[in-house]
Amino acid sequence: MSRLALYLQGLPLFFLYLGIAVLLLVTFMICYSKLTPHHEWSLIRKGNTAASIAYGGSILGFVIPLYSAMSHSVSLLDFVLWGVVAFIVQLATFFTIKLVLRRSGESLAQHITEDHQAFGILVASVSIAVGLLNAASMSW
Repeated sequence: MSRLALYLQGLPLFFLYLGIAVLLLVTFMICYSKLTPHHEWSLIRKGNTAASIAYGGSILGFVIPLYSAMSHSVSLLDFVLWGVVAFIVQLATFFTIKLVLRRSGESLAQHITEDHQAFGILVASVSIAVGLLNAASMSW
């Protein structure tokens, strides 16, 4: 078998893993946007930087452990299950930030809606930090 044929032999699995990763990403983006009270897409369309920063950080916070799950998984099912774990952890991160701020008398949704960029950066930073810890936890 030629080298080219050997390389091409792995293409179906490549596309399967990539397709599932993109499906998980799109599903995360839709669910995250629907579950947050400030509706990122409508705010981003209006030029709200805080919403864009927070949403982008949350996406990265999900994709980093998704990458780790993909590169360390022993099977497709293993990858999907760890991808779901990353999904849940990232959603829990948002709601934890929201709860912590609510206890101190702040409304995260209001800050994001009013384009307070410091809160967008806070959400992004915590989301990415948790995503990195999540990814490291998956590197058994």
